[in-house]
Amino acid sequence: MIYGDKKTGVLVQGATGKQGEFHIGLMNAYAREVGARGVVAGVTPGKGGKEVHGVPVYNTVKEAMRDHDISASVIFVPAMAAADSIMEEAHAGIETIVAITEHIPVHDTMKALAYAKMEGCSVIGPNCPGLLSPGEVKMGIMPAGLFLRGNVGVISRSGTLTYEVVDELTRAGIGQSTVVGIGGDPVIGQTFVDVLKRFEKDPQTKAVVLIGEVGGNLEEEGAKATDLPIVSYIAGISAPPDKRMGHAGAIVEGGEGDARSKIGRLRKLGVPVASRPSEIPGMVKDLFKGHC
Repeated sequence: MIYGDKKTGVLVQGATGKQGEFHIGLMNAYAREVGARGVVAGVTPGKGGKEVHGVPVYNTVKEAMRDHDISASVIFVPAMAAADSIMEEAHAGIETIVAITEHIPVHDTMKALAYAKMEGCSVIGPNCPGLLSPGEVKMGIMPAGLFLRGNVGVISRSGTLTYEVVDELTRAGIGQSTVVGIGGDPVIGQTFVDVLKRFEKDPQTKAVVLIGEVGGNLEEEGAKATDLPIVSYIAGISAPPDKRMGHAGAIVEGGEGDARSKIGRLRKLGVPVASRPSEIPGMVKDLFKGHC
């Protein structure tokens, strides 16, 4: 697993909001199921002293960290407050931040990510579903019932496609080591390259499924940066040029980043590219025959 395990203490910012409260319940239900620590504290300014599903709520991150061993956090705060939340957590010494919040202004994201990097903090997202290491830790909103523990890492720019691919893998009996949704915004923290570097150091991960979409060249950069066997899938084959498709980062400009050219470049790098999610399990099995 990468980014966390059963021993990881998780903080939730925006703990008393509708989404924060709901997902604390789900994250800790999974933690109980696998014997993990899960969410140990929440933060909502002005709500210190309250509890959410038995989890104590504090006014500030520093207050929470004085009482608990915390190394990771999940952020559910509104968009206009998200950058400050990221910077508060990075300043307090949290190592991994999962930013679920969408619609954060790009300039705010850039400022927060630069500060987090300066503090040695890894940010996943924003506008992402988080991560899940089956049997170890869930940080975010991924539906845990789809997952099966195993040796295949998954990295994705798309939330719903992540779930579809994981479901296909699990139905085929192919378990996952860690699944990471890096988010689809034009500016994100952890990229394919960053996550793949972690997978390379993870003895449990033997192969990786890379789920991309139109826009940019993050997928190709990731494929170049690793020796791990990879299978990929690129969504958006029918996306018209210069149109934003779903995510803010999914825009094709001047022929750069469209699905067909992206698929072509990945194949030139020797990366098998599935034409539909249902093909991925068979391609992964072929990888294991040839490499693993």
